[in-house]
Amino acid sequence: MGVHRVVALVLPPQSTFELACAAEVFGLRRPGLSSRYAFTVCAERPGVVPTLAGYDMTVNEDLTALKTADTVVIPGWHHHAESAPPAVLDALRRAHRRGARIVSICSGAFLLAQAGLLTRRRATTHWRLAGELAARFPHVQVEPDTLYIDLGDIATSAGTAAGIDLCLHLARADHGVAHAAHIARHMVMPPHREGGQLQYSTAPPADRPPHSLAPVLDWATERLQHPLTVDDLAAQAKISPRTLARRFADQLGVSPGRWLLQQRVAAARALLEETELPVETIAVQVGLSSAVNLRRRFHALVHTTPAAYRRSFGRHGHGTASRPGA
Repeated sequence: MGVHRVVALVLPPQSTFELACAAEVFGLRRPGLSSRYAFTVCAERPGVVPTLAGYDMTVNEDLTALKTADTVVIPGWHHHAESAPPAVLDALRRAHRRGARIVSICSGAFLLAQAGLLTRRRATTHWRLAGELAARFPHVQVEPDTLYIDLGDIATSAGTAAGIDLCLHLARADHGVAHAAHIARHMVMPPHREGGQLQYSTAPPADRPPHSLAPVLDWATERLQHPLTVDDLAAQAKISPRTLARRFADQLGVSPGRWLLQQRVAAARALLEETELPVETIAVQVGLSSAVNLRRRFHALVHTTPAAYRRSFGRHGHGTASRPGA
């Protein structure tokens, strides 16, 4: 498997956090993890680029760096209400036509929209900017409550931490669950948040303290091999199934059943990568009962079969699996 070239295109003044999201996942070399990405930063013109953090950074590469990029990341765009430089838009379009994956974090979606890459397509951005994006680009299907959306050739995310979620998701799609989980552990981050989760949790009433789902989530994750139900989760949390569903919606943006399925499929992915166990055995170990059920659920969430996933990401696999949404 060759090295995947990621190029971050910065626009002054650059948000340092959004750029750091991409650099942390794609640019750092970590002990015990093979280097799968080559990370570069470019600008319309090489030289000093001011940042929103009060300091300048020096960028050595210009737009020609996009000609050989496998993935182009737009880590935010502070002046998103203005017209983008024509040379930047042209370079972005040419990279997309050539087959590069184009990724935006937060307000970077405005640049993709100006380039025409989001026309009649789903996209997200920071919830505070979603209304503006929808109003200025009515042909874009803006989803304001979504953490990130991966369409295969185009991916967009909400603001701040959602940029890390998207980058980890892309690393998982490129190189498997174990690779992304290793990066997440070094970053002290949750290994996976589904893109369809809400950008923010509903605030609890002022007279009631929040009730964390963490204990019941940990309890369920340790018992995936058992036939757990929503009623079982509710009983463990000592609340009604209805209250449990409300807390899942408020805190995670998904139903208890959907969350449980996501954990079972994630566990199956790890076993496919790290063991030679038969699919039937894996299905039983993750609580999906049969190979037929595992294949159906796996394909619905991962958009490939367990066998194809193992060929790509297993210990003896080669090549790259198709990106979700491709």
